[in-house]
Amino acid sequence: MKQLYTKWGRALDKENILCEYPRPLLVRKDYTNLNGVWEYAFTKDYRRPERFDGEILVPFSPESALSGVGRQLMPEEYLWYRRSFALEGWGERKEGRRLILHFGAVDQSCVVFVNGKRTAAHTGGYLPFETEITEFVREGENELLVAVKDLSDTSYHARGKQKLKSGGMFYTAQSGIWQTVWMEEVPKDHIRRIEAVPDLKKGTVRISVESESDCPVEIRIRRPALSSEITEGAGDETEPEAINAVEGNSNSVIEAEIADPALWTCEEPWLYFFTVRMGEDSVESYFAMRSFSVEKDEKGIPRICLNGKVQFQNGVLDQGYWSDGLYTAPSDEAMIFDIREMKKTGFNMVRKHVKIEPQRWYYHCDRLGMVVWQDMVNGGGEYKSWLVTYAATVLSWRNIHIKDRHTGLLSRREKAGKLEFVKEMKETVRLLKGHPSIAVWVIFNEGWGQFQTEDLTKIGRKLDPSRIIDAASGWFDQGGGDLQSVHNYFFKLKVRPEKERAAVLSEIGGYTFREEGHTACGELYGYKDHRSRKELNESFRELMKKVEALIPKGLCASVYTQWSDIEEEVNGIYTYDREVKKISVEPNLGTGQKKLSE
Repeated sequence: MKQLYTKWGRALDKENILCEYPRPLLVRKDYTNLNGVWEYAFTKDYRRPERFDGEILVPFSPESALSGVGRQLMPEEYLWYRRSFALEGWGERKEGRRLILHFGAVDQSCVVFVNGKRTAAHTGGYLPFETEITEFVREGENELLVAVKDLSDTSYHARGKQKLKSGGMFYTAQSGIWQTVWMEEVPKDHIRRIEAVPDLKKGTVRISVESESDCPVEIRIRRPALSSEITEGAGDETEPEAINAVEGNSNSVIEAEIADPALWTCEEPWLYFFTVRMGEDSVESYFAMRSFSVEKDEKGIPRICLNGKVQFQNGVLDQGYWSDGLYTAPSDEAMIFDIREMKKTGFNMVRKHVKIEPQRWYYHCDRLGMVVWQDMVNGGGEYKSWLVTYAATVLSWRNIHIKDRHTGLLSRREKAGKLEFVKEMKETVRLLKGHPSIAVWVIFNEGWGQFQTEDLTKIGRKLDPSRIIDAASGWFDQGGGDLQSVHNYFFKLKVRPEKERAAVLSEIGGYTFREEGHTACGELYGYKDHRSRKELNESFRELMKKVEALIPKGLCASVYTQWSDIEEEVNGIYTYDREVKKISVEPNLGTGQKKLSE
């Protein structure tokens, strides 16, 4: 495989890796970024290595070029990380303080040691975790050691598109630390989590502040701001005075009135920033006044609505892979580039495909006005491609759906795997539900590890009644959720409107074109190959015309596959290295909002 670098990867500064505050929905002023150069070692046994193999650049997985390693962690191996960090003056201020160590994501299972003492163990390669290390640290130098195990696609754990034997629609497996590692000092009684739920009908927002014990809380909400007004310092004391100030207690709901609310839309993504003070702790957060729903138009056709108005959601599939960082974007600027270019290309929605991004990616979608469909990360046993890829395509076209009780066919036999999926689905919603840009939760994709779809839809609805649910994207539809969700790469596009669920084409296109000098593989995978960029753009234009013709017939959203090339799959709008934009046609699908009567 040829190594391709992005412009951000080529300009990477090892001393300043993804230094932006990693948790935008709960921001404190002071924190310690632990990204950068660590030591690493591969071992056959779960035993601390006597010596390390070399240096690795965290948070890039060892399989990525930017890590400096370029080595696959195999299921029978362990990967060890080591670094030191200094604490100055800790002995003087330790009383009444806590030190929290955060990991954005470690794939797949890990154990954390501080100064030789085990402090945490975690399984779940896509979700963050934290551990209090107050009692394990000392004044001066401290050692941080992490042991990682990754079974990849040999087990039922969540894995997304990773595969040890990559090829076609599945990509290089990766492992280890792949999101920011950071540390922050907090008061003993501190704010653990904030949830803000807008209510457009009442003109209020309900804010919950979670802490260990019930404490008095003061909340100051400032005037709304657009992206052009938002900086990394948004929410500091130089901001205009509050438009509303309310008080209450943590671990209970505090309701605040939002008079004449500025609504969040793709064209004007207004955000309300607010400060929460609880004792010695003070944090910043934000919310938006907006709603997503499925409502019937004047013809009785269910439509996707933003703030009660019909919005055709013209989307693009984004797998979140980078040619040099794999799962990890080389910089914050790289993430912003993708989202802005999506909007420039005419998309107002992005489907984040079987991956959970760092929270800063969602923050940029929030502030830039990009609607998000968020997939749950798939897992389960080895997929039966003859069914979930080939036979299912034909069956879906004929509107024939297999029941999800056939867990053997859908690679979900293990009870432990089912329980883990439910647990991680709940954690995903809890982690991301505060981001205003998220419109849809996608529970299953193409039957990959699918099971008990109706039960999981009910769980999702209870966790977050404010979002739309796509219960089964592609095929194996069980009739639930809010969307009739179809993938169609090979047949004539059509729509079958239902009485209650909105009709969406949740994957279409996938047109391929190899841009010489910007492809990673000799092999080519995709749908409908093209000999020139001109031919590719003509095909894309024709496809979008067909999509547009289906909108009056009931089509509510479409998702083009995909945003960038990835390894063998060269069906991207951009090349894998983000150097060449292969498709420059802007689809004109009327993606703005309309009243239901229009």
